[in-house]
Amino acid sequence: MQYRLMGKTGLKVSDLCLGTMTLGRETNEADSFRILDAFVEAGGNFIDTADVYSRGGSEALVGRWLKTKNRDDYVIATKVRFAMGDAQNDVGLSRKHILAGVEASLKRLGTDYIDLYQVHAWDPLTPLEETLSTLNDLVHRGLVRYIGASNFRAWQLQKAIQLSRQHGWEAFSCLQPQYNLLCRATEYELLPLCDYEGLGVIPWSPLRGGWLSGKFQRGMSTPPADSRVYQAEQHGWGESWSNYNNEYTWGVLDALFEVAKESEKTPAQVAINWLLQQQAVTAPIIGARTMEQLNNNLGASGWSLSAEQLARLESASRLPVTYPYDVAAEQQQQSGRAK
Repeated sequence: MQYRLMGKTGLKVSDLCLGTMTLGRETNEADSFRILDAFVEAGGNFIDTADVYSRGGSEALVGRWLKTKNRDDYVIATKVRFAMGDAQNDVGLSRKHILAGVEASLKRLGTDYIDLYQVHAWDPLTPLEETLSTLNDLVHRGLVRYIGASNFRAWQLQKAIQLSRQHGWEAFSCLQPQYNLLCRATEYELLPLCDYEGLGVIPWSPLRGGWLSGKFQRGMSTPPADSRVYQAEQHGWGESWSNYNNEYTWGVLDALFEVAKESEKTPAQVAINWLLQQQAVTAPIIGARTMEQLNNNLGASGWSLSAEQLARLESASRLPVTYPYDVAAEQQQQSGRAK
């Protein structure tokens, strides 16, 4: 595995991040520990969780695993925002909820500090100044090393950056958005903004819930019963069969399988490697319920797709765009001619 700096910070992270949402929930603790150990043995040092994953269960599992390790060897990321209880203030990005959240996360993780503390999503009810000043205090108290955002829109992220700059507060060092071959709208504004402002990008769902894993091919009429896509259909999640069973998806998968075959790699490895070669991306967050899945995903690092293969995948997955994101608008901006 290779290492990259997190945005414009001096923090070095492995180019793959291990997501732990399923560990302890779909994978028992013994197997979860084996997955964590194998990730580290492959060179990984970057582990992502969240307080809301299994209502603290994921953080607690990572904490038990960390007890036998040298804490400073790892970059541990977690998040705060969503409901952790039924009380009125057990949700959101208020000072009260953030302070309660970080104390609870530190206790579950069994550590004195969190390397990367991320707000899990925008909170329309709390003034942004309240959220950012609280995060700044956590950094200065030594409880948090870096802060980040997840699931923000570009205007929200830029507003947060400007407010931090205006007040001299600690600024976001990274963004955790959804980004993959089936979700490329992230490229419209978020990636250019992160690149311009020097934020790292750690995409979640690089395989879009399994759609890019190799399990799905043109001609299928239903998802496999053991797949996340099948569960998504039952629960109404975003990666459901109903949302992705269309010609666009099958066209992307056709190209993915072609490139995988000629590269002698798996579709999952190609999909993740494509992400590793995209603008501003620091480390895709891989998830694994089994050791087989982990080993497959780890094979995405240490090699590169050719320019021709990247172009083919880009063409197959390109979304139709209109003003102000189309080529004509970009040429107009570059030439300086008014229309």
